Amino acid sequence: MRGGLVVGTAAFSVFMGTAGAWAVERADGAVPYRTAPGATAVQGSVSSTGGPSLKAGGVYTDGLKPGERKYYTVELDAQSSAYVSAVAAPAPGSSMGLKDGIDVSLQAADGTSCGTGRHRSFLSAGGAYPVADYAERIVKAGGACGAAGTYRFVVERGDAGGGDGAPVPVELKYVSEAPQRGENDGPTAPGSWSSQAPSELPRGEAERVVGGSGFNDAAELRAGVWKDELRPGETHFYRVSVDAGEQLFADAEFGAAPSPGPFVVSGVRVGLSNAARGYVMNKTGPYQGKSATVSLATPPAAYGSGTGGEAARGMRFAGWYYLQVSLNPKVRQAGGVPVTLRVEVAGARKADQGAGKAQNGVGGELVAAAGNSGRRNGRMRMLGYAGIGTGSALLVGLGTWTFIARRRDG
Repeated sequence: MRGGLVVGTAAFSVFMGTAGAWAVERADGAVPYRTAPGATAVQGSVSSTGGPSLKAGGVYTDGLKPGERKYYTVELDAQSSAYVSAVAAPAPGSSMGLKDGIDVSLQAADGTSCGTGRHRSFLSAGGAYPVADYAERIVKAGGACGAAGTYRFVVERGDAGGGDGAPVPVELKYVSEAPQRGENDGPTAPGSWSSQAPSELPRGEAERVVGGSGFNDAAELRAGVWKDELRPGETHFYRVSVDAGEQLFADAEFGAAPSPGPFVVSGVRVGLSNAARGYVMNKTGPYQGKSATVSLATPPAAYGSGTGGEAARGMRFAGWYYLQVSLNPKVRQAGGVPVTLRVEVAGARKADQGAGKAQNGVGGELVAAAGNSGRRNGRMRMLGYAGIGTGSALLVGLGTWTFIARRRDG
């Protein structure tokens, strides 16, 4: 097939926990999260005074028990912004406790917080799926943790009461972003943006794709129509390239199930993460074996202040954005459910422009980051694999983004 990375079903995942046991694929065929090939297994310290070192661009694996807090160390310079992420991936179909999830934070040696800590819950009305976010150190005048030195990355798991108490595999990654230009050197953006797609999302014959199990094997999607299939408890990952000043619009249309099933309040889900594995948004919808659609629309991709909520914070980069499509295990289907993805990437428009033809997005310098890169319309894209990269696209002065939610948050 053209343009998509086909990921076949395997008998085992590549995650190997600290005990050295391979994660076996579930009997119903749902594929667990696959960590990066060659990822380094580490054991985080339970003491704040120690912890294995995470290197920029490296990928690491560990496990986390309920209520456990682990520490890792990262070396930061005084010029580069840093994003240290954790992906926690319960087994497909797991039932997690109401208070279970992960918290991530970045701290100086004296305990000073380098930014806002992030919390991600495993629970989606009974259906667990991989969750991810980063802790960040943004270099700016008067900002916290500006000095070069050794810092602590902290990952803590919640209370598993009422849910699965098994250790959860965790994938860790440290991404460094080279210094950016001053705020007066780049283009600026008006204050609000439309959440309406510039026109009807793509129609026509869908192209077959098999989504990946995680960030590392995510299938690449261009603008267009794509078809896949999910089993209950499964999450498929796809990556879409988005330039500075562009917005991503996506519909996930879940088809009818092979047989009627129970009504599941949050039966279907679409999530989105950025190039550094930071949270952007999460949308869910009900499902009862009949066709259902979940939609999302983003603010324009930018290197901005992050004002306007989590979605604006998450869209701070130009580069790969990771769509995650999930089917709740409570759907209880013996076979797969068909999913049609309609994807569009368009230049951002002001909130009062309506749904007419999109204007050209605000430009910026576009440079490939260290690692792989993709191309769309003949332009070099930024992947952000080993790092966000020098000269990454800027769109400074991003104001409040007007978002009219078409589906409620999960």
